[in-house]
Amino acid sequence: MKKTYRGLHYPLTFFALFGAFQLVYAQSSMCGNPFTKAGNGPYDFRTAEPGKRSVVENAHFTADVQTMRRGASTKNLAADIAYTLKVMPNHHQALLTMGNWSLKTGSNPPIGAEYTVECWFDRALRYAPDDAMVKVVYGIYLIKRGKPQEAVNQLEAALSQAGDNANVHYNLGLAYVDLKQYDKALESAHTAYRLGFPLPGLKNKLARAGAWRELPTTK
Repeated sequence: MKKTYRGLHYPLTFFALFGAFQLVYAQSSMCGNPFTKAGNGPYDFRTAEPGKRSVVENAHFTADVQTMRRGASTKNLAADIAYTLKVMPNHHQALLTMGNWSLKTGSNPPIGAEYTVECWFDRALRYAPDDAMVKVVYGIYLIKRGKPQEAVNQLEAALSQAGDNANVHYNLGLAYVDLKQYDKALESAHTAYRLGFPLPGLKNKLARAGAWRELPTTK
């Protein structure tokens, strides 16, 4: 099917694609440009020189900020996290802390954060699309936020980048449990524990749902 505007003919797929582009553009505009100069950054958290990292972390992402006790350079703890994420958009622990602080305070964005938690993850994903750990941390946040299907999407993408990773399989299993997809959750659990993941939480959740099964022993 085609629509006609002033003698021009457009397939409906054009409008669907254009609409999707507009949505992505609106999201990126709303969340700002992660490549904008900030301090002596931005730079990739994974490859940043230790000296550059310490300049930011010692002033803004201190132990007090990371454990959500108090701010460092300001009374608004989220402002220190936000500055850290402007300089290092894919700072894994800062992303995790921003999400946890939002959940703890019940505010999104938290006071001083400037952007929503989802925006900070959007910025990280655009800045470092090859960073599987950003997707893992986002998946963990989405599980806590009660959005298991969105969590699965992020964690499956992380798995495709990171390969067999115990942490990814474990959190993917938690998301599957929330979706009541117990067969997939059990498979993820077995893989996570085979790879050495130490926490029993996923196994316990499956057991409470009556879905835990030990792998058959091989002789």
